[in-house]
Amino acid sequence: MRKAAAIPLSVLGLGVAGLGYASVIERNRFRLRRFDVPVLDRGQRKVRILHLSDLHLTPGRRLLINWVRSLGDLRPDLVVNTGDSIAHPDAVPALLYALEPLLSRPGLFVYGSNDLYAPHPKNPVRYLWRTSKTDRRQHVPTLPWDELGAGMAAEGWLDMNNTTARIKVGDLDVAVGGIHDSHIDRDRYDLIAGPAPADADLRLGVMHSPEPRNMTRFAADGYELLLAGHTHGGQLCIPFYGALVTNCGIDRARVKGLHRHDSAWLHVSAGLGTSPYAPVRFACHPEATLLTLTPRR
Repeated sequence: MRKAAAIPLSVLGLGVAGLGYASVIERNRFRLRRFDVPVLDRGQRKVRILHLSDLHLTPGRRLLINWVRSLGDLRPDLVVNTGDSIAHPDAVPALLYALEPLLSRPGLFVYGSNDLYAPHPKNPVRYLWRTSKTDRRQHVPTLPWDELGAGMAAEGWLDMNNTTARIKVGDLDVAVGGIHDSHIDRDRYDLIAGPAPADADLRLGVMHSPEPRNMTRFAADGYELLLAGHTHGGQLCIPFYGALVTNCGIDRARVKGLHRHDSAWLHVSAGLGTSPYAPVRFACHPEATLLTLTPRR
């Protein structure tokens, strides 16, 4: 009888230990990933892009705030924030404080759905069978997205939601096209459609969710490097197998990291945060990425 009872108790103990690791240790074990991207013409100087995504920041996350501040020591040539930056109505001052050492650098941003709509309690593993696309969203945003955007724009970062721009990055003239989040049907690629400027040194596409239909259009229009987030790298992964789901249209093999999409390079950030109502990561560390753009081989 005692042996029979010991088995479920052992399983319960392992489950509690795993949950503790995922919610306390791995969720706060931030790391910086580095990739070289051979996307420049021969003779052009290397430039470095710091890609941030999915902080889902609440004011009390001091470890995350301080880690993001430490990234200022990298002195990147460009900072790109691909959205879902906040998760609380009072989080904008905390986010701007976290970004303060980086706001003096050239920067770009787009929004994710959670920059507009506050998270709400739900089954934390529901995403295993149902993407956030099916969530019912209010018509009126519940988070201060306008204050968020104004704070970054006031420091010179460019709002790239459904628009194009030119920006100087190191020695490069960079043409940028960006779209709003497809998961709340605010992406309007038609507003930026058409060949990217051929006279630019680099053509950069920015979005929150890596939806293949949008990535294919970016690549067809001549954008050479695409940056996205949203996936959290799968968030709950199985060692030696990887992500169970991507929460969008991209395949599991490209749920995070540097890959190709048609003629373009694609980097998907696994992001730095989680929803406050699903505060766990397993086999999927929170991360930012430093992309070094190099001449083509």
